[in-house]
Amino acid sequence: MGSFLLTSAIASIVLTVLLNVLPRLFPGATRRAEEKMHDFVLEAERAQEQRRDPNETGPRVKVYAPWKAMLIGSIVLTVLVNVVGLLF
Repeated sequence: MGSFLLTSAIASIVLTVLLNVLPRLFPGATRRAEEKMHDFVLEAERAQEQRRDPNETGPRVKVYAPWKAMLIGSIVLTVLVNVVGLLF
């Protein structure tokens, strides 16, 4: 159990460092991704306005819940954590 906690702590530190260092290696990528996302949202809003029924009252909200992907991801991560726990 102790080795699993140590492995988990080390993995957490490594992932935190990577997530903080990688964006600094590509400084323009963040700005470009933000611009692309902004354009995508504006385009989606324009398309939504064109499809909107003028007789409709109030905003329509569609909720997307990727339950299949979450279930598969949960199973894969559970197996991966268990395999790593057995190896170390």
